[in-house]
Amino acid sequence: MNVEGKLGLLNYKKAPETHISIKDATENGPCVKQCQDKPCTTVCPAKVYEWEEHKKKILVAYENCIECGACRMLCPFDNIKCDWPRGGFGVQYRWG
Repeated sequence: MNVEGKLGLLNYKKAPETHISIKDATENGPCVKQCQDKPCTTVCPAKVYEWEEHKKKILVAYENCIECGACRMLCPFDNIKCDWPRGGFGVQYRWG
């Protein structure tokens, strides 16, 4: 089964507030000025991060997050803040 198929097996209860954010999302922040590869946009299996070229910023779709932590591990500038969703919210895994 491919990744997209497995993601379709997940339940997700959207929290009323985001649990993921870009620490410095300004035009002088590392995402704009320093990060050329933008690994968060390619490594996330749930496609939470998207680079918006004309706005020069990373868009974050926190409701897609499967809480794997890959984005925080691979951000070369430690510019992703992630506090896991409070109890009862977030991803619910089934069937491994």
